[in-house]
Amino acid sequence: MPITIVIGSQWGDEGKGRITDMLAAEAVLVARFNGGDNAGHTVTVGDQIFKLHLVPSGIVQPNALAVMGSGMVINPKKLLDEMDYLMDSGIEVDPQRLGISAGAHLILPSHIAIDGAAEIARGDGAIGTTKRGIGPAYADRTAREGLRVGDMLASDFRQRVIRRILDQNKGIVALYNLPPLDATEIANRYEQYAERMRPFITDVSEQVHQVLKRGGRVLAEGAQGTLLDIDHGTYPFVTSSNPISGGVITSLGVGPHTVDRVIGVSKAFQSRVGEGPMPTELSGEPAVALRGTGENPWDEFGTTTRRPRRCGWLDLVLLRYAARINGFTEMMITKLDVLSGIEPLKTCAAYRYQGQTWNDMPFGPDALSKVEPIYDEHPGWHEPIMSARNREHLPGPALEYLQTISTAVNVPISYASVGPERDQIVHFKSTI
Repeated sequence: MPITIVIGSQWGDEGKGRITDMLAAEAVLVARFNGGDNAGHTVTVGDQIFKLHLVPSGIVQPNALAVMGSGMVINPKKLLDEMDYLMDSGIEVDPQRLGISAGAHLILPSHIAIDGAAEIARGDGAIGTTKRGIGPAYADRTAREGLRVGDMLASDFRQRVIRRILDQNKGIVALYNLPPLDATEIANRYEQYAERMRPFITDVSEQVHQVLKRGGRVLAEGAQGTLLDIDHGTYPFVTSSNPISGGVITSLGVGPHTVDRVIGVSKAFQSRVGEGPMPTELSGEPAVALRGTGENPWDEFGTTTRRPRRCGWLDLVLLRYAARINGFTEMMITKLDVLSGIEPLKTCAAYRYQGQTWNDMPFGPDALSKVEPIYDEHPGWHEPIMSARNREHLPGPALEYLQTISTAVNVPISYASVGPERDQIVHFKSTI
């Protein structure tokens, strides 16, 4: 059995943790393939809510092996804290259940210091990063100057940390006028982290290969979303990795022939955290209706940052783009229940740009700040749908709304979530 990939089709926060948790029940191995602790996945199991930032959310399933691919950047303290949090919550976390790629890169305190200082220095041009050192760690990776998880196995790991901190201190002092970091103290801490992490370090590519060779299903879990991709997103307001389906191939070290399902996850509306263009963004009461007040854990506030998300109508132009970039074979629409009681509903069907109508993005994501959305209106519904579990339980306008999405994107819809609980998912026996 080959690989199933779960991809966010928007700017992240689409609710990928839900379907990952569901599909992990059938998988032998669940892999996180990109990003760092700037991403957050939430899984609700009964009265327990798991908020995970590094460990694949599939680990909540009792029988799945979880691995972290070489495309990730890892803050060791955050990872160890998360592992402790899972164990305190009754989830087994040991080297038989969690593997960390030796090729993943380490986030150092110097990366975090540079990230925060650089964001302040950008002023009005700030990108809106989480200031967790993600970008600088990926910059080190590209410059071939970073430390990798595999360095923790070296006898001189402590000295390697000292050398890297001392080198980065030069820029911290000269460029940002900040005091230098204590390299010795940091190295001592990182040596302690290494003692705990060493048993988990592995060759993730080989692990994935062995599972596939035995006929086991592998589930690849992405962080963030397509529109934050460093190459294909709304640059420069993007993340520093590849959260698209192509990122799976490089991070896990597998061939494209091993993939048979690419499931695009999209909210029933649009949301975004941070800076950058968002053509369908709403303000005032319409935005609050989609966002919620923050009272509930499922309201539109960042899992990692707790920043209120920007909300707006579903952008079908961007969804078509995401389907093309990733090769979606099917989709899941999340938070359909949030639309109950809102009428009329709207979707962005096309853009107006330089006096012309465009069904796709003119000149790619770079022109988004200059486009005007062209909306279609759809009838809403007032019935609560949180108890729906199949097609027959959904009101006609809800089904019509899903059909509109599927037709516009030319990708079938297999699932729709209608609430935060693990089982609040409508399964379509025949796809929409």
